[in-house]
Amino acid sequence: MLITVAAVLLKYWDYVVNPWTRDGQVRADVIQITPRVSGPIVRLAIEDNQLVKAGDLLYEIDPRTFAANVAQASAQYDKAKDNYTAQEKQVEAAEANVEVARASLAQASAAIKQADAEIEQNKAEYQRQQELLPQKATSQKSVERAKANYQVAVQQRLGAVASLAQAKASLLESEADLAETRATLGAAGDANASLREAQAALEEAELNLEFAQVRAPVDGYVTNLNLRLGSQAVANQPALALVDINSYWVHGFFKETLVEDIRKGDKAIVTLMSYPDKPVTGRVDSLGWGIAQEDGSTGEDLLPNVSPTFEWIRLAQRVPVRIHLDELPEGVELRVGTTGSVLVMTGSADSDHDKSVPPAPSALQ
Repeated sequence: MLITVAAVLLKYWDYVVNPWTRDGQVRADVIQITPRVSGPIVRLAIEDNQLVKAGDLLYEIDPRTFAANVAQASAQYDKAKDNYTAQEKQVEAAEANVEVARASLAQASAAIKQADAEIEQNKAEYQRQQELLPQKATSQKSVERAKANYQVAVQQRLGAVASLAQAKASLLESEADLAETRATLGAAGDANASLREAQAALEEAELNLEFAQVRAPVDGYVTNLNLRLGSQAVANQPALALVDINSYWVHGFFKETLVEDIRKGDKAIVTLMSYPDKPVTGRVDSLGWGIAQEDGSTGEDLLPNVSPTFEWIRLAQRVPVRIHLDELPEGVELRVGTTGSVLVMTGSADSDHDKSVPPAPSALQ
């Protein structure tokens, strides 16, 4: 009898000297598949518990409304481009008007200079004719003609000054029109606000049309599928769950009295209840730094909740230890929420611990 007991203890010595727990649970990232748009489901491409690959179609929302929105946004974008082109032509016309006004201003300035020269010339001739008249070297008629020419030149200068003022006003007006048309046009090319707004609206409509087809973001299993053809998908409301098959890990909940010697990287042996004879190896990935406490939480009338305890009984709290799994043995399939026993081989983090360990005995599972 003693020999039998010794053999059993020797066989399962690792389960005696290393921390272990029967409170282990398989976990995985469970992705809530949430549609980005609302509408009735017109195509359901999956079945419950089906394996899908990343990018596979899960279901399709009626795309007709979104296709119409794309067509409308495309038309608005074309209209915005036409308006932009028309506004560019208006800017070009305003720039031409500014150039015409500047030419008129230059012409009016030249007319004043010419008028000044003619005034100077006619004034000198008038004075000369006045000096010749007493000497009988000219006639009164010639004097009157020189006087008239001088007065005409003075009047022409007044007209040129008025034209210059009008040209300045026209230039100011055309420059104001140019500034207004440029402001209406906005930035040039792809930086134009109207074009960017119309393009953004088109891209949003195209995205919504694309979002009508809901696809798997990762490889995984569809689970608890309750969708039906014709069901209304609501934007930002989870519609189904997808278990990421590449994210499985095991949480072992160890007594707080056992975690002192557990280190990140320590080898772990997981014996699943569903596969009691096929232990799964892994490594300690991390240890939890806190657990929720019921005692002290706010209760009725904002008073703390405190559970009664027996002073001679102290229950050790459970600390979650995350186990990263190695390659699974052949025939082992993990399911979220299933349980098993977890053994951590302390001191194996910094060593190549290749010692095989048998699955947990039935008494420990």
